[in-house]
Amino acid sequence: MKKLNWRQYLVTNKDVCHGQLCAKGTRILVTVILDSLAEGLTHEEILKSYPSLIPEHIVAAIIYAAELAREESLIPITHEV
Repeated sequence: MKKLNWRQYLVTNKDVCHGQLCAKGTRILVTVILDSLAEGLTHEEILKSYPSLIPEHIVAAIIYAAELAREESLIPITHEV
């Protein structure tokens, strides 16, 4: 299965949601999608709550978050002693 290109489904526009990353064609922030997943909602529950989303928006948000997690300089991780 080919990996989805998140850039096809997530966009920023200075005139929409103050330029924050949103699901393309919607005003739904990627952070809202990720927070919903973190709260334990299923893809189906998220899609029902936000009818303008499509499944690819959710997958794109996850792929985006995974890419951010690989950025070592984004959030310094401290090691417990």
